[in-house]
Amino acid sequence: MNGWLRLQRLPREEQRTLQNHLLQRYVREYLLPFSPWYRALFEKAGVSADQIRTVDDLRRVPLSSKRDLLPTAEDPQRFKQFILQPTPESIRAAWPLSKKLPLLWQKWTQGKEAVKQAVRREFAPCFMTFTTGRSAEPVPFFYSPRDIENLHETGARLVDVMGLQRDWRVANVFPYAPHLAFWQVFFAGQATGMMALSTGGGKVMGSSGDLRAISRLKADALIGVPGYVYHLLRRAADERVDFASIKHVVLGAERVPPGLKAKVVALLESCGARDVRVSGTYGFTEARMAFAECPTHDNAYTGYHLYPDLAIFEVIDPVTGEVVPDGADGELVFTPLAARASTVFRYRTGDRVRGGLQWGACPHCGRTTPRISSDLTRESSLKDLQLLKVKGTLVNLEDCAMLLGSLAEVEEWQIELRKKDNDPLEVDEMTVHLAVKQGVLPESVAARVRDMFRSRLEVSPNHVEFLGLESMLKKIGMETEMKERRFVDSRPKA
Repeated sequence: MNGWLRLQRLPREEQRTLQNHLLQRYVREYLLPFSPWYRALFEKAGVSADQIRTVDDLRRVPLSSKRDLLPTAEDPQRFKQFILQPTPESIRAAWPLSKKLPLLWQKWTQGKEAVKQAVRREFAPCFMTFTTGRSAEPVPFFYSPRDIENLHETGARLVDVMGLQRDWRVANVFPYAPHLAFWQVFFAGQATGMMALSTGGGKVMGSSGDLRAISRLKADALIGVPGYVYHLLRRAADERVDFASIKHVVLGAERVPPGLKAKVVALLESCGARDVRVSGTYGFTEARMAFAECPTHDNAYTGYHLYPDLAIFEVIDPVTGEVVPDGADGELVFTPLAARASTVFRYRTGDRVRGGLQWGACPHCGRTTPRISSDLTRESSLKDLQLLKVKGTLVNLEDCAMLLGSLAEVEEWQIELRKKDNDPLEVDEMTVHLAVKQGVLPESVAARVRDMFRSRLEVSPNHVEFLGLESMLKKIGMETEMKERRFVDSRPKA
């Protein structure tokens, strides 16, 4: 953490100099010697380690994507090619004398077994998580003990960026699963000494059990998936649970609508809490780390603050693959600088960002590290809808979610894609399922939803259907699914 405290205030030029140094070393001493996939990729592209000296030189390296990770009939365990696999021979060939001398000294003073254990602590897989909702089949990502150390470090940095206090009590209601969100919070608690109660979310204890646990803990912070946190707080307000102790809510694993932040604050105020901060976070399995917004009095989007010593982010044109200028919209590309075990490089995340990569001092906290705009969209939320016979229309379902999640009259929602008359050859239809607050006229909400979609997204739902709150909670799987079923594609295949 001492290095982070200094790094987060460095000028951009010094951060770039550091990244250039770390990138050269990583490519030369770790990626190319030990990664089967990237050694072959570099050779095929005719790129050598000597050609990667600065961040700008990354443009020489072909992009990777999630398709490269998926199993094939010829290679059903392709994910293994992305695991760094050092051997005594490759270490001797790749590492400079300054890195080999400590191992030689350890061998002379402690024996060969001690050296083997040191290498295992650096590289051997000891923990795994899986991708979720990003591809047809979950892909395992492995961590070595060194990667676990990085997870501790990024956890401590998250706590610092969000301004959480180390003597706080934290309620972690992320689903208990081999997914990054849950474990990043767990290791943040381990790294900082914060008291963290991990309930496993609604699928494990149910919302009633979570409410009792959080109330008895007198939690200072509540951390979880936006939809489930909102559901939990709505129940707390209905049941008049005392949540006066809560000072900060952290939301992750999904995009956070501005209107949802306001709803969270209002519900907590009805439970006795005052001056609550709400922060969004961003992370993905392949990065094996997460990033956060810094807090503000009005809970504004501040951008996700990055760690330039651990990763490089680029923003590219999703069509051409070319890097775009700072602040321009595009697709995020990720390159690690300290990864072991499973490692991707110049990796297309599939996440589209409006406002791109931002440099300069954050106007809210003053940190000078780069920031990703908080306006992010997952690739899986971009749907090509054949709304007309002539051509398709690319619809961003997360933009739909932002609109619905910001409506004060709407309690829960789901978007369903269908085919007209259930005919695979017909045009697509969008149905919006809604549960609204008591006393609200459904017809007025339906009209408002249609107007908002038409004016902001240039597409209007074909149907707006209403359900009671309990029926809607069952429909989206609030306490039965790992993540709520917000988007359902019911279109039959031709």
